[in-house]
Amino acid sequence: MTDFLDLLARDAKETVSRGFYECSVQTSTPHVSLKKAILDCSRSAVITEIKSASPSAGTLRKDFEVKRIAEAMKRGGAIGISVLTEPKHFNGSQKNLIETRKAVKLPILMKDVIVSRTQLEAASRIGANAALLIQALFDRGHCECNLEEMIMKAHSMNLEVLLETHSEEEFLSAVSSDADIVGINNRNLGTLKVNLSVTKRILEKNAVNGKLVVSESGIKTPEDIRFLTACGAKAFLVGSAIMLADDIEKKVEELVTAV
Repeated sequence: MTDFLDLLARDAKETVSRGFYECSVQTSTPHVSLKKAILDCSRSAVITEIKSASPSAGTLRKDFEVKRIAEAMKRGGAIGISVLTEPKHFNGSQKNLIETRKAVKLPILMKDVIVSRTQLEAASRIGANAALLIQALFDRGHCECNLEEMIMKAHSMNLEVLLETHSEEEFLSAVSSDADIVGINNRNLGTLKVNLSVTKRILEKNAVNGKLVVSESGIKTPEDIRFLTACGAKAFLVGSAIMLADDIEKKVEELVTAV
């Protein structure tokens, strides 16, 4: 049965095929580690996300100045910044990641629907330190190579891998992989509805095998951070709640100081 992820995968392949990721820009990238930033964090390890739109919420922010947003996130205490580069459904671009890279020296995660090595090559070229891979894309055969090969390709370009999961089965596979960090997405890909208890349900039943776990989607308040920390999450990826905030720096600080 087709769900939203299958649609994203279909469109990602089309985006790759039309040369969207084959830009000639080469950006200098500082050697900073998202994994180390999480491990070294003495407060709540919040990875903020820069995105101008989402399929569930539409346009998130009219005053979308990437440099100013990235600097505000850094001042608020973000340990890393995720940047959406998927163009069709999230209005993302490589330019936004390049601008973020120029603005801050924090670890940057390229968040996209990655189905091709070409996208990883772009991530490395434009200044990312890590890339998001999605377990289900490999399980469903949407990618041009298997997960192990894609992780090896990322590591060969000094990119860490955040491997996203949505179910217990995917999580068990991910924690046995060579991914640097494992994510649990609280969003149901069939309905797009969010439930933070997805993280709770998966972590209370399954060992993490030494992996750092990031909880993703639906995180809005310090109470959410405290709940997810109690569930065993070590970091938190927060996008819409921050992009919708009147004061981005203040919102990030509120989440960072939750625990």
